[in-house]
Amino acid sequence: MPHQTFIHEHPFKLESGIILPQYHLAYTTHGELNDKKDNVVWIFHALTANSDPAEWWPGLVGEGKLFDPSKYFIVCVNMPGSCYGSIGPLDHSSLTDDRYYHDFPFFTPRDMIRSYQPFRKFLGIEKIHIGIGGSMGGQQLLEWAIEEPDLFEFIFPLATNAQHSPWGIAFNASQRLCIEADASWKEKNDLAGIEGMKVARSVALLSYRHYDTYLESQHDENDGNIQNFKSESYQRYQGDKLAKRFNAFSYYKLSQSMDSHNVGRGRGSIEKALKLITAKALAIGIETDILFPLVEQQFIAKNIPDASYKTIPSNFGHDGFLLEYESISQLINEFIHANKISKRKFAASN
Repeated sequence: MPHQTFIHEHPFKLESGIILPQYHLAYTTHGELNDKKDNVVWIFHALTANSDPAEWWPGLVGEGKLFDPSKYFIVCVNMPGSCYGSIGPLDHSSLTDDRYYHDFPFFTPRDMIRSYQPFRKFLGIEKIHIGIGGSMGGQQLLEWAIEEPDLFEFIFPLATNAQHSPWGIAFNASQRLCIEADASWKEKNDLAGIEGMKVARSVALLSYRHYDTYLESQHDENDGNIQNFKSESYQRYQGDKLAKRFNAFSYYKLSQSMDSHNVGRGRGSIEKALKLITAKALAIGIETDILFPLVEQQFIAKNIPDASYKTIPSNFGHDGFLLEYESISQLINEFIHANKISKRKFAASN
């Protein structure tokens, strides 16, 4: 489904202090907003995805799936800084009329959700029934649930954190070093740094997957092999694959966006910030996730009032949040059902 574009024609101030004269967001919707306006599902995508979750989350979004367009009004926005239609480094600056390239001012996750607020009002959304996002998408979800506590009824942060860890920042920094080592990176053209980005992607994969993931899918059957290993060709393939659909500028800037994530900034502490959330929350972790380990989702659940926590067994590592459709669907259905029963019991007792 082709995306649509929302244009905000007013000055927008970033946390960095930079003021953009305007910005635009690419978005995709599935289904229709009902008369009660209580059927909104807002999905937040991760680092390199686009605004159509039916493409990258087909096990969760679609007819007969957990998020069925016949029941829900499903909204997803391409995060600012990306290359799938929202304002990004390859756009022309309204101040200079030249492309931003290296000068693009990255959005923090808090900047991102603040840019979504006028768009939400444009769509006529007053309440979001379900907010869900994994990884960087979950970071935005938490920011918004803190910023507007009454907006969400249910939130499901998946394989994410309340502050990006030194471990996660180190992975992102290493990927940016790969891009910076590309001799073309200093150039101002769309393909600058693309070879470095391929290497960066191979580094990222090591954090997205797990020992068992590679053992199962990249094991060489030929015990006599001494070079040209399956896992090596797989790393090259994944770098080439991303280079066909992404650019090094967006990859570089979005990694900086992720590093800046800290819900406690300006709010006293991370714990105090999470306690502002009033939505019914279920934090979900992937057992083999080394990039966003379980302790981070447990921390989220511990500090959001009355929140719950669940672990999903998986051999896919961090990428389990994109692939474990059945487990995610079951946990969400059970959580919502249990809360509805609890709500009815409470109403009956009063």
